[in-house]
Amino acid sequence: MTIYSAIQTVAKTKGVSIYRIEKDLDLTTGRISKWARHDPSAKALQRVADYLGVTSTYILDLSRMKKEGNQK
Repeated sequence: MTIYSAIQTVAKTKGVSIYRIEKDLDLTTGRISKWARHDPSAKALQRVADYLGVTSTYILDLSRMKKEGNQK
């Protein structure tokens, strides 16, 4: 799972769209989706994590867990 996918998972449980996160945080449209291919800066990831009420470590761990699960 990418960081983007992990954010999608958390956002879904919180009932918020990726578009809404980008809009509320004044991020350009599509910026978070680019994290499927490129890692975000620590500052950008932290802003999104704060918005979602989780830690950036949680998002990173979630993305790693899913990667490990896909390798089996």
